[in-house]
Amino acid sequence: MNSYSKTVTVALTGASGLPYGLALIRELVKAGCRVWVLCSQAAHIVAKQEMGLTLPARAADLEQWLSQEYAAAAGQLKAFGREEWFAPVASGSNPADAMVVCPCSMGTLAAIAMGSSDNLIERAADVSIKEQKKLVLVPRETPFSAIHLENMLKLARLGVVILPPSPGFYTHPQSIDDMVDFIVARILDQIGVPHQLVPRWGDTA
Repeated sequence: MNSYSKTVTVALTGASGLPYGLALIRELVKAGCRVWVLCSQAAHIVAKQEMGLTLPARAADLEQWLSQEYAAAAGQLKAFGREEWFAPVASGSNPADAMVVCPCSMGTLAAIAMGSSDNLIERAADVSIKEQKKLVLVPRETPFSAIHLENMLKLARLGVVILPPSPGFYTHPQSIDDMVDFIVARILDQIGVPHQLVPRWGDTA
């Protein structure tokens, strides 16, 4: 038995918004969760363009880099390759407690809606749906086409949480990091992970 509060799969895909996904990993590690990380090829391109980051291509190297970057305990964070079919996320016999695709490209969203399972990200999402585990998609696109909206509606009707990264301004954000934290806080709320990232509406303390 492990001592982790939850096991959460985080998938990074090729939409704009890699800062959200990396901040989510940071907060999950901080909260004492076990984190399984999946990363698409396109996500590496976005990380370089948006953040100036060259994410390691090999899953083992990515795992080491993320573990060091966010001070994960030994064994707390594990990264898997896109076709690593023996990874625990590939089977309903060992699903994570929750999965978040952040950011979620429209291509990934469509593949999940169709149940294609052509790579480990799509398969892990398929497992989450069939095992009735919490699945949160953070789609970053604007405007949405009718195809995008129909795919989102199909997934929402299956219980998938569609959480576009639309930061609120009532918290008076002072930086981009504040806006990122606002969205990460909403994601953590959905998967039941405690945090103190942003004040809650109506709190006066």
